[in-house]
This record gives sequence, structure tokens and C-alpha cells, in this order.
Amino acid sequence: MEVAPEIKVTGDRQLLQAALRNLLDNAWKFTRDTQPAIIRFGSRQEGDRTVYFVRDNGAGFAADQLYRLFNPFQRLHLESEFPGTGMGLAIVKKAIQRHGGRVSAEGAEGEGATFYFTLGES
Repeated sequence: MEVAPEIKVTGDRQLLQAALRNLLDNAWKFTRDTQPAIIRFGSRQEGDRTVYFVRDNGAGFAADQLYRLFNPFQRLHLESEFPGTGMGLAIVKKAIQRHGGRVSAEGAEGEGATFYFTLGES
């Protein structure tokens, strides 16, 4: 796992930890059958805002299913393939929204996924 140095944010510790934990847990879960598994947590500047991301090279998802990702109990994979409650990304979305931010994702089946979030936007 690669983590960019010096990432600092201001916000509710518990909510932000829950968001990041869910994103990283998903990355680990969906790369379990990938060798080598590559997971990155980093950030980049887009104008005057910072965009944070968690990227993996795991199972990914079909682009036409993107609209389902952040909704409660919406699973894109069978429970037998990847166990979970279907709540992780809904928790991420709510935590990020509470901080005035946005969350988005991109991915492709068998090619991994990247989840982006910002904090403090209107």
C-alpha cells in the first residue's frame, strides 16, 4: 500500500476515519485475488481545492453501475464473492457530505477502481 506523505485535513475525526476505513477496506477486499495488489491513497490539487483518492487494481466495477455505488444496500458483486453489508460507500458519502465535500468514483471491471473525495466545498 502506498500512502502519500503529509496529508492533513481538518474535520470530525470519527467521521473521516469511518470514510477512509471504508474506502481502504474496500480496496483490500476487492484486490484480494490480484497479484500484485496495488492500493494508493493520495491527493492532488485541482485549482484551489484538494482532491483525495483511494485507487486499487482490483475487481473494479462496470461503468453502467456507477449510479448504484453510494446508495445503501446496493451491491455490485455477489455476497459469496465479496462479503459486506452494502453500506460502506453510503457511509463514505454521508461522512464526506457532512464535511461539505463530494465523492465520486471511476472504474472498470477487472481493472480496479478509484474513489475521489473533496472536503469543504459548497
